[in-house]
Formats: sequence, C-alpha cells, structure tokens
Amino acid sequence: MSVTTATPAATSPAAAPVGVPAPLPVLGRDVTVPLVTGGEVTYAALDYAASAPALQRVWDDVAAYAPYYGSVHRGAGYLSQLSTDLFESARLTVAEFLDCRAEDQVVFTRSTTDSLNLLAAALPAGCEVFVFETEHHAALLPWRGARVTFLDAPPTPYEAVDTLERALAARDTDAPALVCVTGASNVTGELWPVRGLAAAAHAHGARIVLDAAQLAPHHPVSVQDLDVDWVAFSGHKLYAPFGSGVLAGRADWLTAAEPYLAGGGASRRVARRADGGVDVEWHEGAARHEAGSPNVIGVHALASACKALTEAGWDTLVTRENHLIDRVRAGLADVPEVRVLSLFGEDAPRVGVLSFVVEGWNSSHFAAALSAEYGIGVRDGLFCAHPLVRTLLGGDPESQGECGAPEAAPGEKSLNAIRVSFGAGTPDEHVDRFVRAVRELVSEGAKWEYRTRDGRCVPAV
Repeated sequence: MSVTTATPAATSPAAAPVGVPAPLPVLGRDVTVPLVTGGEVTYAALDYAASAPALQRVWDDVAAYAPYYGSVHRGAGYLSQLSTDLFESARLTVAEFLDCRAEDQVVFTRSTTDSLNLLAAALPAGCEVFVFETEHHAALLPWRGARVTFLDAPPTPYEAVDTLERALAARDTDAPALVCVTGASNVTGELWPVRGLAAAAHAHGARIVLDAAQLAPHHPVSVQDLDVDWVAFSGHKLYAPFGSGVLAGRADWLTAAEPYLAGGGASRRVARRADGGVDVEWHEGAARHEAGSPNVIGVHALASACKALTEAGWDTLVTRENHLIDRVRAGLADVPEVRVLSLFGEDAPRVGVLSFVVEGWNSSHFAAALSAEYGIGVRDGLFCAHPLVRTLLGGDPESQGECGAPEAAPGEKSLNAIRVSFGAGTPDEHVDRFVRAVRELVSEGAKWEYRTRDGRCVPAV
C-alpha cells in the first residue's frame, strides 16, 4: 500500500495523438453549464465511476423500442410477446458479453449492490465469506447472515493472493466458502489479480464472485478465462443508466435458495390449503429471483451497451483509455502538491479511475471549485469504500478548511479525497481542462468564496 506523488506512465502523453475524439458518443456531450465566475462552458463529466452517461447508441435503441413497450412473460398480445423476446434476447447478449459457461444463469437485478445481496441471500447454511477491507460497500456489507472474515488491504497483487491463500488454509471447517473481490478498485482504479484469487479459492474448495462494476465498462470480462463462479455488475456504470444490473454464474446455490423476492413471476403455482395457508411452487430458473414486472427497458439498454462496447472493439477502447490515463497522470505529476492514492504502487495497471489529495486543500472544497469555476464534475468523499480510503490516507486529517467532506464521520471532516474517472465517452478536451484546472487552483487559488451547506461545499452567494 502506498500514497505516492503521481508520476508519468511509460508512454508520454506528448507522444500520444492529440484531439482524439471519444470512440463512443454519449448523451450530454454538448450540455453547457454556468460558471460562478460568469459565462458558460461545455460540461466535463469526469465522474464515470459513479454513473457513466448513457451511450447515444443506448438512448437510440431505447427510444426505438419505447413505442412497443409491453408486459414481459405470459402476455398474449403482440407487444407483450415482442417485449418478452427482447428481454430474453438480452439475457443471451449478456451471457455472450461475459463469456459465460453453457450452464451458467443470468439473473437481472437492479444493480451490483442488488446482485451481491441476492447472492448473499442464497448462501448455503454455514457458508463462510472472505472479503478484503478494500471493497466497495456493495461487496463489503451484504454478508450479514454469514461468518465473515475481513482481510487486510494487501500492498501488492502477489500479497493479495498470498493473504487469501493463508486465510483459506486456516479454515477449521469443511462448510461452503465464498470469496468476494473487485476486478478494479472504485478508488484507485487498480486492477486486481482475479485469476490468481480464483485459483486460490478453488484450490481450497471455495467459490468466488467478481464485483465487475468498475471492470466491465473498461475491460473485457470473461467468466471462463478468469474462472470465477459469479460476476456482478451494474448498467448505470456501463453507459445504460436505466436501473438494471446482473448476477451471472453458477445456478445451483440460486436454485436451492428461497426466492430473493416473493411474488408474481417467481412463483410457478400457488394454491390455498385446507388449513387456510398457501402452498407455493417456485420457478427454478432465473425467474426464481426476478419477481415482479421486469425492467425490460433497463435490460434492453444494458444489452445495447454490451453490444456497443463489443462492436467498438476492446483493443481500441483500452488503448484510448490508457491514452487518457497517461495524460491525467502526467499532468498531475507536474503538480508537487498532488498525491495520487495507490494500493499496489504507481506502476500498477488500472482503469480510468484515479483518486488524489491536494496539499493545503480540503478535497470537498477543491471539487466544488472544479465544478463552479471550470464546469468539471468529479467526486469527493470516501467513495462508499470508507475502510480503504481511510487506510490510504493514513487516518490523519489534513487542515479542515472551510468545507467538510459529505461522507465523513464527525471529527473527520477533512478525511476525504477527490476522484476523477472517465471512459469511452470522454474527449481529450475534458481531461486536458481538468489538468489545467488543477494546476491553476493549486498555483492561484480559487476565484470564489465557498461555504458548507447541507453537508456540501458550495459557492457562497
């Protein structure tokens, strides 16, 4: 684990192509926002790790389908049958996108959080869960009914695998076990050694679920190549912000568990008993955990995004994103006051997610100035990964300044960081403007006064 001053990557941004357009157009790319200092500017959306903007392709596909929207499953009408076909076709698209095994099951949920809570509800009796403290809360918190072993933040990918190996070897039971790990950190963007962790889990008779919320929008995810048992991810981070998510993987634990939600769609047959009770026969496939009216528009949008990313070509997308990462890292390296947060070290491969702190600045104040004075949207706080960010920052608050961190506990107002994140819809100009803004704010200070209102740092008016 380290907190390092940003340094340029091996490939110099100066040698990279200038003005490369975003390979996948997104909605909002021409939206202008007012500046507190006067005038307007095109909004630079650099908070993809929270919610990526919708791809134009996704929006167009949703708009084309919307007039044909109908109920999914069991409807006799044409629109219902068309919607059902669309819904089930999306399931096949997602399975192909994830390179699932033939026997794997794709269950549609609301989000990664929902997916992992579904899996938590399906754990066999006595199951032990192993999870690193570095996880997003969506992966850290759902396992309340299980015996959970929290693993310390590893300083290297090798030690991540070694830590898991030792924890699994020390088990004192033959009960089922599950490992939960992220593919890419939502704080540092660093890639985790998923193949090695999966091999360690399986060598000790455990299963593994991959939180791919931050990985799937940036890199191809193959269930078979990574050898994971389940994958969870969200549509709203995959350029399809219409309330959909996925849990894909082995069917046996899901089939053996009571339905995650009880209701229509999950039940095959319901009958009254003579004693006044109700007998229920539940579905055994994906429908078992998809009670209620399915979010067919969200699922259609998710499938559209999967197709768009695949058709654009992962080699092209990853190369372009690395170009942006190099530009940001090199730009921040020119500002000595900036420290980039890192778990595995500055040379670790990563996706387009970087978090940092600025000497002499409260991070919430800095993020507010980026927005109000430059039209740049980033994230500040603890990023729903409080243990990790506190570990990376060393638990020592900086000078609090006039604005506090919205997610911090009382007495930790300044224990927060700034996160910049980007992806396939980000033009060069947005990251270049961000780098210029960081330099100007550090060297010249904010042009406006700020105050705390409702827990947020905002321009004083």
